[in-house]
Amino acid sequence: MGITPAPVEAWGLAWIALVPLWVLVVNAAKQQHPYKSAIALAVAWGFGYHGLALFWVTGVHPMTWMGVPWLASVAIALFCWLFITFWGVALVTSWSLGMVFLEKAKAKKTRANDSLLVLTRVLAGVALWCGLEAFWGLGALYWTSLSYTQSPHNLVILHLGQLSGPMTVTAALVAVNGLLAEAWIRYQELRLRGLKSENSPLKFVEKPTTLVMVATGLLIVLHLMGLGLYSRALAQSPETALKVGIIQGNIPNTIKLYDEGRRRAITNYTNGYRTLADQGVDAVLTPEGALPFFQSKLRGSDFVSAVREKGVVAWLGAFGEQGNSYTNSLFTIASDGEIFSRYNKVKLVPIGEYVPFERVLGMIIQRLSPLEEHQTAGLPDQVFETPFGRVIVGICYESAFASHFRAQAARGGEFILTASNNAHYSQAMPAQHHAQDVMRAIETDRWAVRATNTGYSGVVDPHGRTVWMSDINTYEIHADTVYRRNTRTLYVGWGDWLTPVLGVSALGCWVVFYRR
Repeated sequence: MGITPAPVEAWGLAWIALVPLWVLVVNAAKQQHPYKSAIALAVAWGFGYHGLALFWVTGVHPMTWMGVPWLASVAIALFCWLFITFWGVALVTSWSLGMVFLEKAKAKKTRANDSLLVLTRVLAGVALWCGLEAFWGLGALYWTSLSYTQSPHNLVILHLGQLSGPMTVTAALVAVNGLLAEAWIRYQELRLRGLKSENSPLKFVEKPTTLVMVATGLLIVLHLMGLGLYSRALAQSPETALKVGIIQGNIPNTIKLYDEGRRRAITNYTNGYRTLADQGVDAVLTPEGALPFFQSKLRGSDFVSAVREKGVVAWLGAFGEQGNSYTNSLFTIASDGEIFSRYNKVKLVPIGEYVPFERVLGMIIQRLSPLEEHQTAGLPDQVFETPFGRVIVGICYESAFASHFRAQAARGGEFILTASNNAHYSQAMPAQHHAQDVMRAIETDRWAVRATNTGYSGVVDPHGRTVWMSDINTYEIHADTVYRRNTRTLYVGWGDWLTPVLGVSALGCWVVFYRR
């Protein structure tokens, strides 16, 4: 599972990669110390998945350009990677312990194998995983949902996200894996008894071949459902068209906050804005922190002077004052050079943008780094009004949180703007980031415009197709046409309704199984 996202992108393996863990955890319930075995298995599998998928986090090293000593930089990078990896491991461990508990409870009641037991265990496994992921997504650390292993390649299955968000894709993956795992468990049982599938005492619905056929059929049906949603034509009337320019400034983090970086930022973004304005765009989007200035200093900048001269709206990434703190913000600079609206980043990066559990970890971080964190989060119910209507906004890390985009779409957002930095990491990180935004575009049925500092910037249509993508670590400008939309997918209207339905269904099957 760890090689299903970028950089390897072997996304097809996700449909079988959970099978070994499922089989081993169920078998562990029969051992003398089932919970210890389950924990060991979960740690191994969880570290393999989350550790590999998130290895790009170590790219924060070296941080010597910020004045952090080399050894301290290594320590911070390793701490960040291990902490977020084991946060994911905790999810897998919880799932494994839950499966062992259910299996032990079943064993006390009966050891018979029947179709209801298979259905109950698969439903329980799917509901438990989705419930844990949904709970996980409520916290500050969230990135490696099973659903993102299919993005941006399997657009057909990603369209299931329009029904109940990313949990729909996660549920599909776990269900197929679970059925295949149950088929292998049945095969193991028959082999131990010296029987073949065709002459086994099991009912037809309980035989390994039948379960494989059911898994295959489910896989086909799910893709056909996604294909039906993917095949719908996009209504794009000329009056909803908006020509948006994108500037990828390519300012390395090593110089971004110093005089050289500021000069290059002013030059690159001002010249890029002028070029795009001359091309007749309606608005220009810049990345997160494009101009590393506070709001009070924007008015006198060359960039805002260019906006007054050209009269084209700009969405500018900069910092906003908020009392003794500051916000990571995206500003709408109107044609007269005045600030029309402001969006403040809601989902901040732990340690990178604020210190979680500051009373405990704050002292450790201060010992390792001379930097002081004073960034504050924006309100979750913000509405970003622009001269072109209401817009959905995500700044960098927020791309992983589907509910953040769903809420803004429900409040009338007509297209998506994401502004990110992405500098200082390997190519795996911006590729995974693009994959997250592809999912958000599909789930909300909106066009998405992505501006990053060093790549990958891009334009994505509501079907998740990448219309344009920049190169990495290059200065680029691009203009493309997107369309404002006010459609309302089932997910936008109802949210993640599937997870509680799965939970109730699994509970109902378990009650019926016990009554029998």
